[in-house]
Amino acid sequence: MKRVALVIPTYNERDNLPRLIRDIFNLAIPQLSVIIADDNSSDGTGDLAEELAREYPVHVLHRAEKLGMGTAYVHAFKHVLAMEPRFDYVMQMDADLSHNPSFIPDFLKKVEQCDVVLGSRYIPGGSIQDWGFLRRMVSRCGNFYARSILHVPYRDLTGGFKCFRREVLESLSLDSLSSLGYNFQIEMTFQAHRKGFHICETPILFTDRAAGKSKFHLGIMIEAFWKVLLLRFRK
Repeated sequence: MKRVALVIPTYNERDNLPRLIRDIFNLAIPQLSVIIADDNSSDGTGDLAEELAREYPVHVLHRAEKLGMGTAYVHAFKHVLAMEPRFDYVMQMDADLSHNPSFIPDFLKKVEQCDVVLGSRYIPGGSIQDWGFLRRMVSRCGNFYARSILHVPYRDLTGGFKCFRREVLESLSLDSLSSLGYNFQIEMTFQAHRKGFHICETPILFTDRAAGKSKFHLGIMIEAFWKVLLLRFRK
């Protein structure tokens, strides 16, 4: 039976984490563990995660400070790859309830035929709930820009709901990943694409967070704009 690690980076997600963990393990997926990478949340998310770890198969990684989502994922991925017994699949998702755990079985089914599965809001069956017109346009334009510059066919490059076969993460140059924010998602997928891995998409419903503060800001947009160009011409 395949072993699955689900990586969730957190920063001030105390209001969302208990429900998310409960919903994940209510799926009763065998051999699934959650790895939480907390960036020293000021609201006590890390301490709450430790409490949840006493009830569920949850491992908590405490980082000294807020260093960006990209570095949190790299730290967690390295930890997962070093764990024994070995995990076969590594998933990732956001902690803010924007990613519904009910889609996890779809990823695990599809990754049997693919190397990387992207949760997509922009293929038939995918959708976004509770976003305004401006946020939708920013997201669609950002994906169109990245897809055009990088010459890749994937409709949703910026989403954070994904599943990797272990060998994909083992082959990627995790230490070379330079993006701190949401461009990290583009960079990971593009590295896998360049290495020739089979990447596919599965539809998801994305729901805007109900509690907590969004981490999206202008700096993320600026980083994505120029780093996509760097990715295109990097050897």
